[in-house]
Amino acid sequence: MSAPASAGSGQPDVPPAPDAAREVFGAALADAERYVARLATDGVTRGLIGPREVPRLWERHVLNSAAVAEAVPQGARVVDVGSGAGLPGIPLGLARPDLALTLVEPMARRVEFLEEVVGELGTPWQVVRGRAEERSVRTAVGRVDVVTARAVAALPRLVAWCRGLMRPGAQLVALVGARALEELPSLLPELEAAGMREVHARAVGAGLGDAATTVVVMTRGAR
Repeated sequence: MSAPASAGSGQPDVPPAPDAAREVFGAALADAERYVARLATDGVTRGLIGPREVPRLWERHVLNSAAVAEAVPQGARVVDVGSGAGLPGIPLGLARPDLALTLVEPMARRVEFLEEVVGELGTPWQVVRGRAEERSVRTAVGRVDVVTARAVAALPRLVAWCRGLMRPGAQLVALVGARALEELPSLLPELEAAGMREVHARAVGAGLGDAATTVVVMTRGAR
C-alpha cells in the first residue's frame, strides 16, 4: 500500500513496490522502498526527479537500473559515474550486495542527497564528488572492474571520461536511449580507436516487464 503524501505537500503518493521488486531485491526490499520514498519526496523537492516520474519510479528508474546487475560480474568493483540521484548505482548495489560500489557525481546538491541516502541505508558505499575524468576522482576511486552510467553522455565522450578509471579488461555498462542504440554500429570505429573491445548491445531484465531495458557493454583493451 502506498504511503500518503503529506497534507498540502502537493507531492504524489509514494508508489508501492511491485511484485518484481521482491524478486530483484530480496532481503534488501525494505531498503529499496526507503530509497523510492526518498526519491518521491526529497528527490522531487530538491529537483533530482521530476514530479511526473514519481508514479513510475519503480519500473522506469529503480527496477530498470537494477536490471544492469545481469551484466556485472560477481564481486566486481563498480563505479557509477554521473550518479545523479543514484541511478543506476543505488538499485544495482541493493540488488547485488556482493559489489564494492562507488558513486561519482559533480554537483554538490546531488552529492549531499547521495551521502544522506547512503547514510540512511547504512551501506558501505563510497560517494565521491567530481567528474570521472578528473585526477582527484581517479585517485579517490582507483581502477575498477565495471563502470556504469545512465544517460550521462554520448558513448565516445563517456569512454574518454571513464577510460582512466578502467583497468585493462574492465567493462563499461551504459544505459542508453533508443537513438544511441541506433547509432552504435556507426560509432564502433571510434570506440575501438579509443581502446574499447567487444562492443555490443545486451538486453537485461527480460523478466521485469516494463522495466526491461538494453545496455551497451564494452571492454577496455590491454593497451
